[in-house]
Amino acid sequence: MNKLLNIWNTGVLVIVMAGIGFTGCRKFLDTNENPNLSSEASIELLLPAVQAAIGHVLGNPLQIYGGIWGQYWAQSPKSSQYRSLEQYSVTTTSFDRPWRMFYSDALQDLEEIFMLTEGQPGTDQYQAIAYILKAYALQVATDAWGDIPMTEANTEGNTSPAYNSQEQVYDSIVALVNKGLSLLDVNAEVTPGTDDLLFGGDMEQWLRFANTFKLRVFLRMSEVAPQKAEAGLQSMSGEDFLEEDAQIEYSTTGGNQNPLFSEILGLSRVQNLVASETSTKFLTQNGDPRADVFYQRYVTADMDTIVGIPQGSYRTNTNEFSLPSAAVGAAGQDNNSANAPVKFMSAAESYFLQAEAVTRGWMTSPMTAQQLFEEGIRASFESYDVEGVEDYIATSPAAQWPAGEEARIKAIITQKWAAMNGNQSFEGWTEWRRTGYPDFFTVSQATALGDDRMPARILYPSSEVTRNLNFPGIKQVFEPVWWDVK
Repeated sequence: MNKLLNIWNTGVLVIVMAGIGFTGCRKFLDTNENPNLSSEASIELLLPAVQAAIGHVLGNPLQIYGGIWGQYWAQSPKSSQYRSLEQYSVTTTSFDRPWRMFYSDALQDLEEIFMLTEGQPGTDQYQAIAYILKAYALQVATDAWGDIPMTEANTEGNTSPAYNSQEQVYDSIVALVNKGLSLLDVNAEVTPGTDDLLFGGDMEQWLRFANTFKLRVFLRMSEVAPQKAEAGLQSMSGEDFLEEDAQIEYSTTGGNQNPLFSEILGLSRVQNLVASETSTKFLTQNGDPRADVFYQRYVTADMDTIVGIPQGSYRTNTNEFSLPSAAVGAAGQDNNSANAPVKFMSAAESYFLQAEAVTRGWMTSPMTAQQLFEEGIRASFESYDVEGVEDYIATSPAAQWPAGEEARIKAIITQKWAAMNGNQSFEGWTEWRRTGYPDFFTVSQATALGDDRMPARILYPSSEVTRNLNFPGIKQVFEPVWWDVK
């Protein structure tokens, strides 16, 4: 049973999302301005504002970029909104909004929380959560853009913060999580309540979240800094990790809808996203019942199946494709899309991270790597109430535990990618960038890059290009970030 909090009746998120929606229409603000702040800002309002801002970025722009580049979705032949993503022909102006929401909203609000809680009794658990969320926001941002402003970001009067290398950011992320863990007390008498949109002040779950997040951080360095990754993971043996999804829940109430569905509503419900053949072939060829959760069946007098189209085939004159489902917030004509959660981390990811760490011999666990791998599959099925998981594990080729370390890592990451379909799409694409798995991605038929190049990063926003005097220079979408050495 998922214990995550549904807080919509409190009215907190209505206020938070209204603020995000209002600022989202403003001219871009620099990284030191935050329109949400006032002289009466309180930690009880700032904490959900931070979580909602991060959730909006994860659930809307990054879900779309990851959904298409992670080959869960493709651009519909019947519309045109995301053709540039299928062409790999994005521009810097496409990325102002997620940058602003990380820096001017989430990270700036976190600095305000640190100021308000400094030296104040009874606020340690707010500080602990704030440090963990700061680490989380920085990690998502650096995985998207590479080098980013960190040490000088959100400092008063500095409109041109210097950039830190991604390696420096990763080292700081670990330090921030450890700072949060040093303050975290699962038995604390004073904790957040309904203002904590993820766990409702359950500090045991925040402890598990922080530990699981550190697994993600250390494993992200597996190919570029394996000794550092191994040392970090060895210190995690015996810790408690997530066993349930860390997610924000949404509703059909205006202002509270899933962020992706809100985007679709803003586009007059036009269905731009359809199923990618890459994903549908994998699911159907492996007899995966999750196909009917992630996608709607294409039904005619002669057909009743899950079918996708190749990446970049939007010029094809066809009606034969499935649509994403309401369960992932991407069905434009289904109001149930409003209820789809945004997952910060999932129980499935937790088990797959542990499975990889144990497979590499970098962490010990009471469970074997194979048991953790299979628990990851079970957690994915359970999160959508899908039946048939034991038959799937017993018979599906993709669920078999192979021999050899590299084959096992391939199986783990491929199953992780399958589990993240439409719910952690950016993370699924990011893990492909790190490992090269799944190894059956196809280059878009509409690519503007030529050769076999594929997207490897998100571009810096135009605001940084034109306004930050310390901007380090434009990157191309195919240039890998620091940890991507596959």
